[in-house]
Amino acid sequence: MRFWARILVPVAALALPLAATLDAGAQQRPSAPHEWVWGSWIGGFFPAGEAEGPECFGNATVIFTRDIVMRASSLDTAYRQRVIETVADQPGALEFRFTPASPVLTALGPRVPPDAAFGCQNPNALRVERLGPDEIAFPHCAEFPSPLRRCRMK
Repeated sequence: MRFWARILVPVAALALPLAATLDAGAQQRPSAPHEWVWGSWIGGFFPAGEAEGPECFGNATVIFTRDIVMRASSLDTAYRQRVIETVADQPGALEFRFTPASPVLTALGPRVPPDAAFGCQNPNALRVERLGPDEIAFPHCAEFPSPLRRCRMK
């Protein structure tokens, strides 16, 4: 018994400060500037419909996460994914910068899918303006002329 006590007491004495340091580091991590936009959004292509319940989540046009922005494609059933490189927080807006879109092999050679971007001036950037607590818009983006509304549970 004394043998185990001699081993466990020093190990516990070393492990407790380390555990406290790990916990403190997790609490000090800053939140992402685009945290308020995370979730599923409907509209954009056309005026937003019903924004509550499973129907909204099943027809989401754009989905924002910490690292990726996904958008519905009018040419394919799969969502187009853009990896976020940076996000700049501006008054009433966010400015996303994406890594360049990967080309897809087509009959005419490798090309970026036409709907990989959002129809904005810069295909690797997206400005998101906050219109209200659950409403956003992509100004100067031809493929998203209408505002988007956040999907909510009933």
